[in-house]
Amino acid sequence: MNKKWQIYETDDEKVRELKEKYKINSLLAAILVNRGITDEEKIRKFLEPTRQDFYNPYLMKDMEIAVNRIIKAIESQEKVIIYGDYDVDGITSITVLKKFLKDVGLEVSYYIPNRLEEGYGLNKNAVKKIVNEGYTLMITVDCGISGIDEIDYANSLGLEVIVTDHHEPGESLPKALAVIDNKRKDSTYPFRELAGVGVSFKLCQAIGMKLELKEATYLKYLDIVCIGTISDIVPLVDENRVITKLGLLLVKQTKNLGLKSIIDSSGYTKINSSTISFGVAPRVNACGRMGKAEEALELLLSTDIYKVNELTKKLNEHNRKRQEIEKFIYESAIEKIEKNHLNENRTIIVGGEGWHHGVIGIVSSKITEMYFKPSILLSFEENGIGKGSGRSIPGFDLHDSLMKCQNTLEKFGGHSMAVGVTIKKENLEEFSKEFEKVAADEKIEEIPQVLNIDAKVDLNLIDKEMIDSLKELEPFGEANKMPIFAFKNLRIDSIRALSEGKHLKLTLKEDNRIINAIGFNMGTLAEEYKIGDKIDVAGVLEINTFNGVDNLQINIKDVMKSI
Repeated sequence: MNKKWQIYETDDEKVRELKEKYKINSLLAAILVNRGITDEEKIRKFLEPTRQDFYNPYLMKDMEIAVNRIIKAIESQEKVIIYGDYDVDGITSITVLKKFLKDVGLEVSYYIPNRLEEGYGLNKNAVKKIVNEGYTLMITVDCGISGIDEIDYANSLGLEVIVTDHHEPGESLPKALAVIDNKRKDSTYPFRELAGVGVSFKLCQAIGMKLELKEATYLKYLDIVCIGTISDIVPLVDENRVITKLGLLLVKQTKNLGLKSIIDSSGYTKINSSTISFGVAPRVNACGRMGKAEEALELLLSTDIYKVNELTKKLNEHNRKRQEIEKFIYESAIEKIEKNHLNENRTIIVGGEGWHHGVIGIVSSKITEMYFKPSILLSFEENGIGKGSGRSIPGFDLHDSLMKCQNTLEKFGGHSMAVGVTIKKENLEEFSKEFEKVAADEKIEEIPQVLNIDAKVDLNLIDKEMIDSLKELEPFGEANKMPIFAFKNLRIDSIRALSEGKHLKLTLKEDNRIINAIGFNMGTLAEEYKIGDKIDVAGVLEINTFNGVDNLQINIKDVMKSI
């Protein structure tokens, strides 16, 4: 299915102005204009952010209360515990806060719920255990905003709670001592999209300021803050960009033995946002998915190189197992979809016996991407209860759609693009019909698959220096995607399939200029097109280094015949 190309209508006058004023090339200027980064301060903060660009943490609601309570705990050496989540954001949040508090004189413990046995967030059994062990203060990271009942329960047992979170609150806030979350309706903080680890970092910054410590006391943890921020797929703009741009500089020279070990074992030599997203995040997340989140946390906390090496091996092994399980579930799901013609529906709901809970969300993402349809994958247990994960396409609100068929579900939660559900097997057929009807009412088949393109580019104007300049836009991620360009009316000079027909390799010509192009998972197009055909290509410009020689290359995202 060809995507709908949406090419930015660039303001040529503004591009000329930026190009001359800041001595940058037209391609970089066009992208800045298209992304609304045009005034002097915005350009400086985007291209060269500094530590002065962090907002004052005391602009966050309840920050003063939280800091005063934690300082009191430091002074009286109370038993304090951090309660976190089992994903990368949660694990990095615990790491940063625990290490920082140790630096300022307070050894704290941590609690991570087991994904497979306890699920996400606070639970009363954990709260009771924490109270029984004599803790008087609990600080939540990357969770807690929805734990209304659990925090009431903690209060009733005399356990004080400080919530730090970044998820959307419900109608009312939990009755904690302090609730630090920029998505609070009464928040006046200038930026609402911090990851959980970003909120933990702001708490450390606030404590550091109150104790009049040097900035380095908390800034030295920006490598770990950056890992959690990139991994949680929050928008990499504003304060998140300051965190990741400065944080990646620290990642390159990290003193954290565990982080260095993960990066080394992942095989990545160049450190950028892709190294984090595809090298670090899957390995750390695999621990949580397999119910072993503590091992990832211990790795980031450890200062013993022998222990670090052992834990890195374990992380790689969990990741390998996760990949195996994921491959098995994916192939089983595809077989069921094709056999039962589920791909002909507007939505795809597919279930299997005993599929691994920790992995079905990743598979649902892949199925949605493959068919461009919302999908829900369910794992059924012997008792007939199915637990599942769903992913959506842009323009179809998954959470809102489930609200309309909640009478067939036991429970569900999430947001517009991703949900978790629990359902009885006997209700599956009725739910599938209701969900399909909601999709029909929403006219889901009319939602186009849009490819946003930054600019139409003349191949003759491209050179290595111009492509190199695009590195200034890094780190790439959510809300700051790698730029995609359109090239019109190129002639195919050579074409073949690679890797047993999986990928596509081309050389393309415009006038006398030739450029290489690669299309991953596009091998079938080698049968559709031939030498001499004129095509339009949308893709990312990159430099491919082979045998020490640099060549310009288009990494193709879509292709169509020229009109």
